[in-house]
Amino acid sequence: MNSSINKYLFIASICCFTAALAHIGCIAFGGDWYRFFGAGELMAQMSEQGHWYPTIVTSVIVLVLLIFAFYALSGSGAIKRLPLIKLALILITSIFLLRGIAFVGLMPMFPENSLTFWLISSGICLSIGGLFAVGSWQRWSVLSAEND
Repeated sequence: MNSSINKYLFIASICCFTAALAHIGCIAFGGDWYRFFGAGELMAQMSEQGHWYPTIVTSVIVLVLLIFAFYALSGSGAIKRLPLIKLALILITSIFLLRGIAFVGLMPMFPENSLTFWLISSGICLSIGGLFAVGSWQRWSVLSAEND
């Protein structure tokens, strides 16, 4: 890997791409995948019945994760600079960290999701948010020197 590429943001991009692939797997393989990843029995059953809701919700998550992945790659220096990179990195970092710590407040809104789902997904979000935070901090002066 090129030494000028920020490894924290590059790893964050890999994490986002991997999470997007896992969500695509849920859409493609249905109920068993929703169950395995702890999304709840209701999502699994709706998927098995061909209901549109799980596919739409999961597709939106895939799209968001892909956008996050490309902004991580851009911030890392691996690809061309995307618009509003500094603002995007701040927002993405905040979203991941907030999702990681706010799960207790979110749990009642999604009672079908298992505790295992909340603990693992929140830990993953905190980890990815940490990668975005450290990588963004390290690259901030380079990003600030370039025109936004």
